[in-house]
Amino acid sequence: MRTDQILTRLERVFARLDREPERPAHLQTPQMSRHRVVLLGSTLAFYLAIVVAVLTTSWLVRLDWQIMFFRPYEQWPQLHAFLDYLVVLGQRGPTAVMVAAWLGWRSWRQHTLRPLITLGVALLLLNITVGSVKLGLGRLGPHYATEIGSAELFAGGDIFPSGHTANAVVTWGILAYLASTGVTRRVLSVVSAVVSLSVGATTVYLGTHWVSDVLLGWSAGLLILLALPWFEPLIARTETYVFDVRELLRRRAETGRMPAPVVAALTPLLSAGGKWQLRPTTGIAGAPTGATEERVPQPLKGTVAAAATTAPTTAVGPHSPAARPAVHPAGRPHVIRSERTPVTPVGSRRPAHTERAAARGAAARPVAGG
Repeated sequence: MRTDQILTRLERVFARLDREPERPAHLQTPQMSRHRVVLLGSTLAFYLAIVVAVLTTSWLVRLDWQIMFFRPYEQWPQLHAFLDYLVVLGQRGPTAVMVAAWLGWRSWRQHTLRPLITLGVALLLLNITVGSVKLGLGRLGPHYATEIGSAELFAGGDIFPSGHTANAVVTWGILAYLASTGVTRRVLSVVSAVVSLSVGATTVYLGTHWVSDVLLGWSAGLLILLALPWFEPLIARTETYVFDVRELLRRRAETGRMPAPVVAALTPLLSAGGKWQLRPTTGIAGAPTGATEERVPQPLKGTVAAAATTAPTTAVGPHSPAARPAVHPAGRPHVIRSERTPVTPVGSRRPAHTERAAARGAAARPVAGG
């Protein structure tokens, strides 16, 4: 009985991995609710407060220097090897590939491009907002600091805010944002919060970021996640546009208005999901559109009636002779010499000797008469 129960659970797991027959109707997009607006405003205020505190070289900058002199990586060296791997969860390349693979499977399973487009929009916003602040403030990191107690701003650096921390918040938080159920969303929210907090603390431990960098990175990533509902109409229009372009390319491939190499290259993309196959559009008698109809000439009969039906009609005037139909003898199959049946001649082909003698005698006899 226990074995049957285990098999049933496995079947349920594999059933959830199969593709759904059509796009689920219960998928809902998050809305910009009042609660979300309040969180967005609070996070934005916290973000601006950190920037002002660093610009004015306040107590936050002094805290940065105190933790830098504390050197956590020297206090707990046994954690260094593990945290070197943990910080990879905040690097944009590996995390984007992992999350994109998962969301790509979800897009295939649910017949929608919204997960992948949402990830692309979030990463684009992350690069624009975080990158512009990094380059604009130009802060140096702890390992490159030149003056004790200084904020190290406008010195050509690019570590404020922390890109690892902001990227961890966005890439792992996007899974919670796109969750289909409330329970899944809460669980993934806790997981993404733990991962992003761990990545931020790890950068401080390794000495690559100030504490203020990490705080601003958390705020920057959270701002992007809270503002994503404002971009849902753009995401929906992009998805509709992509599907319309795919249908247009399918029609062009079916009607032959696209070069063959291009069709061969785009067929795996156009037939994604197995619902479409390249079938040329057919015209009369099943011939592909644009194809030239070939007429096979029929053998002519060796009769006058058959020739008259196939001969072209010419105009007959009062002084012109009547048009006579062209008569063609019936054709015979040509037989090569090696296929002809050999015939043995009967008798000699030369005339008999008696006939030759009689002919010779008749020619030698003189003509009588005077």
